[in-house]
Amino acid sequence: MKAIALTTTLKVRWRMQILPRTRQGAESSSLGWLKTSDPASTCACVIVTTPRSCNTVRPAASLYLYLKTSFPFWALCRSFLGYFDRNQGVRRGIIKLRLRSGGSPARTLRCLVLRRFRVAAPTLARAIRPPSKPTMSGPREALIYVTCVYNGTGIEKPDYLATVDVDPNSPTYYKVIHRLPMPYIGDELHHSGWNACSSCHGDPSAVWQFLILPSLLSSRIYVVDTTKTSRAPSLHKVVDPTDILQMTGLAYRHTSHCLGSGDIMVSCLGDKEGNATGNGFLLLDSDFCVKGRYPYGWEKPGHSPLFGYDFWYQPRHKTMISSSWGAPAAFSKGFNLQHVSDGLYGRYLYVYSWPDGELKQTLDLGNAGLLPLEARFLHDPSKDTGFVGCGLPSNMVAISVTPLKVRNWILPEMPGLISDFLISLDDRYLYFVNWFHGDVRQYSIEDPSKPVLTGQVWVGGLLHKGSDVVYVSEDGAESQFSVPVIKGNRLRGVPQMIQLSLDGKRLYVTNSLFSVWDQQFYGPDFMKKGSHMLQIDVNTEQGGLTMNPNFFVDFGTEPEGPALAHEMRYPGGDCTSYIWI
Repeated sequence: MKAIALTTTLKVRWRMQILPRTRQGAESSSLGWLKTSDPASTCACVIVTTPRSCNTVRPAASLYLYLKTSFPFWALCRSFLGYFDRNQGVRRGIIKLRLRSGGSPARTLRCLVLRRFRVAAPTLARAIRPPSKPTMSGPREALIYVTCVYNGTGIEKPDYLATVDVDPNSPTYYKVIHRLPMPYIGDELHHSGWNACSSCHGDPSAVWQFLILPSLLSSRIYVVDTTKTSRAPSLHKVVDPTDILQMTGLAYRHTSHCLGSGDIMVSCLGDKEGNATGNGFLLLDSDFCVKGRYPYGWEKPGHSPLFGYDFWYQPRHKTMISSSWGAPAAFSKGFNLQHVSDGLYGRYLYVYSWPDGELKQTLDLGNAGLLPLEARFLHDPSKDTGFVGCGLPSNMVAISVTPLKVRNWILPEMPGLISDFLISLDDRYLYFVNWFHGDVRQYSIEDPSKPVLTGQVWVGGLLHKGSDVVYVSEDGAESQFSVPVIKGNRLRGVPQMIQLSLDGKRLYVTNSLFSVWDQQFYGPDFMKKGSHMLQIDVNTEQGGLTMNPNFFVDFGTEPEGPALAHEMRYPGGDCTSYIWI
């Protein structure tokens, strides 16, 4: 044992956690937990020695203390004494305590390093464990990953994963700081997920390391490694669609979630011809090899839903819900109302037992539930309440967006088209976007059966001032909605995907749904100018939404040409990837 003096007056108890040995690396480190005398402050600390390759005269080790969080963090000392938290580089609310090589100040703490072990630097940089329960006390986000699409824009380049700096104290704030292009063209990157989430809590090997990127059109699945450096992720593996088709017959990938077993589950919307008959769920193992369909024996009569799209499971209630967009052969060619009449779009929710995956019930939502898209349960695992956004009629349980009477459009009335929504980690607020109308809404759902509208901002849509389409009020007056100008930029298109900060105070918004539909409803001008990403400030006390006038990420000025930005993920998870047990 070796005693180490720390320059701190904080009274703590040291409990060492021994991790398994991995491949040999240059750093020698020790991981442990610090519990302070304040029961509300559970801390994780790491002692890291300087690599031999580091030419520095600074102290040989540092200790980093992270207050009021149950996440175990890693720190890595390279040529400078920097540190990483779960968002890589956030410094707020963090106390840094430096080891001293000798001598003891008047008030010191002595910690015992029970064991040292060697781990490779990539593992140290990003060993982030899933939390055991919902928390909004994590540090502010510093980076965000965005799936960006060239498919359908006329630019013959591969889609890519963009890393955007969202730290307001950074010199590259609101800039794209890295781009990871995929090796193929024509993928249509869409949704994404992590290899681990809170369902893996308790598994010491489960870390947020790999981002899963299913391709909607090509059916490839990309696995991106975020451990070497979160600012510049690298491609780890490509799961070939041929292998998946041979084993399962599934194509058109959409939603991915990790399971407590370490497997990855991916929803699929059709067969290789785009027929809905091949929809279902794909299982990948922890090495991202194809295991087959979920569950095994899926081919039993009556076990395959008519359509597929999103899904969410609630382990404590042994239930999974999946929704239904439509047949890929229909939606991949653009939206056609006749296809709705022909039964090529969904109106069903599917209820499964969890984790065995038996289809227990099919809920027909009727015309009031056409195109049920995103599905979300409340984060509290003891609750049995969930929400589903029905796109075409724009309904969500007790929330209904009234269609607007319009002129100069394809129909006399325009639905809101709820395309994405999410729930804050404390289950107090629900947020969604209307992809036609162009507004972002905040509802209080403290009583889920009686949602209350508490915030609304207009950030685009088909009814903005200057558009050909006008809203007609009951008295026959024509009007349009004002859309703000951000950093001198007139907003393009419409809000689509949203992501909320863990503390619930910032809502990020992108504006591409699906390249074919973007072209159809927002025209060639939008495709030529590309997407942008915005940030909305959230009032978490009384409710309310306000545009941040200092945040504008312009994907229209990308080096390879204007790109379409879709889903967003934080390093370390977010409120649309957490599933608690």
